[in-house]
Amino acid sequence: MNDEPLRKAVRRGLADEVADRVRDAILDGHYPPGSPLREVELAETLGVSRGAVREGLAQLQREGLIRTGWHRPTTVVAATAVDVEEVYRVRAALDRLAAVTAMRRATPAQLDRLDRLVDEMAAELAAGAGVPRLLALDMAFHDRIYEAAGNGRLTAAWQAVRSQVFLFQLQRVSLAQGGYRALVVDEHRELARLLRAGGDEQELDRLAAEHVDTARRSLLALLADRPTTGQPPTEPPASP
Repeated sequence: MNDEPLRKAVRRGLADEVADRVRDAILDGHYPPGSPLREVELAETLGVSRGAVREGLAQLQREGLIRTGWHRPTTVVAATAVDVEEVYRVRAALDRLAAVTAMRRATPAQLDRLDRLVDEMAAELAAGAGVPRLLALDMAFHDRIYEAAGNGRLTAAWQAVRSQVFLFQLQRVSLAQGGYRALVVDEHRELARLLRAGGDEQELDRLAAEHVDTARRSLLALLADRPTTGQPPTEPPASP
């Protein structure tokens, strides 16, 4: 019998439900970067009022997932070079602090969860899982590092950029899937190994920074390549 008291039910508004549904659809790849989001169509599809859709989209705009403006269509954000530089620089600083702090504080159970997530990534990759599924596991891995760090304000800072990181990674991988698939398991397994080994904070800091910088440089190269060639872009190799 579970002795834990029941938590009170949280009353959520329709706007929150709209934001959740549309966010999930964006991060599942149903609305690729640059796709229009039409208020009337969303209201009809979700069976809610246009006002609820408007409020839900405003929430996603605050999260950095969509762009809108006066007399401009609402679209899913397509990353620019400026966006990438800003978001990934912030992410690098947060990830480095989270990793080093987690090395000091992580429990054996938390370290086990990281290993299981890497094993799940490997299994899903071998089974031919789609990009959104692999990215979801990737983000879950980093969520667990922040959880292990045990710093509420650090986690809140991560949550403020998390959706944008997911979206930009989705854009990166959709442009060139091969590079990401080749790296995703090994990079995360090495991070998990260093966290479990403990002691070498400088090496962990370096790897956490490199992990983010590889993604940043890859996406910048892909964005630069898109408008100037008619060939599909090729993701650059990972740094040694």
